[in-house]
Formats: sequence, structure tokens, C-alpha cells
Amino acid sequence: MPTGKVKWYDAEKGFGFLSQDDGGPDVYVRAEALPEGLKALKPGARVEFGIAQGRKGDQALQVRVVEARGSVARSQSRAQRKAPEQMVTIVEDLIRLLDGVGETYRRGRHPESRTAAPTAKLLRALADELER
Repeated sequence: MPTGKVKWYDAEKGFGFLSQDDGGPDVYVRAEALPEGLKALKPGARVEFGIAQGRKGDQALQVRVVEARGSVARSQSRAQRKAPEQMVTIVEDLIRLLDGVGETYRRGRHPESRTAAPTAKLLRALADELER
């Protein structure tokens, strides 16, 4: 049975992609392939899965989580938190990015991926830092 890691998974949309340990192409995974009771996969979690050929390429079947990935923020001690002076810069940069995203929405458009991706990455980093 092939093994790999969760590349990304969107619980709201119910799909994501797995990377294969053997270097093969990424594998599409739908919510229906997850074990009963599991609603989402965390990026970086190790998994085993079957593969079937779908219309658009390889598709995962019967995913089994081998090693769940815990939250990095929760596993690190408070001593490893960023200094407040460093956080000021991160928060101010995020505010500027979010102002631009808000303005794009006000104009009736969605942000371009070159803007949305770094904003999402910074939001995740800030959320991890705030949970420490």
C-alpha cells in the first residue's frame, strides 16, 4: 500500500492532495476516502492509501492516518515565543496586507493568488504564534 504525507487538505471543500513517499505524482483525496469519523487531514500527517485512476489522474482510496501531525504551536514551550517587538512588525505587515485584500473585495473582485497566498501564510503564522 502506498505511503506519503498530506500536502494540503481543505475541510470545507472536502478534498486535498497527498504526496507520495516514492516520489510519484501527487494524489487527489476526497472526504469520502477518509476513515469514518475523520473530517479533515492535517498537512504533514503521514498516511497510507490505495490509488485508483480517476478522470484527472491518481485518486486516493481508503486513506489511513499512520502518524498524525500535532500542532507545532502547542508542542513548543512559551519560552520559544517571539518577542513582542518582533510580533509588532508581523501584525503591522498583516494589517497592511489585509487592508489591500479588503479593498480588492470592495471593488467586487477576489484577490489574486500572488496576494492571497502570502496573506494566508502570514495569517497561519500569526494564529500559531497567538496559540502559544
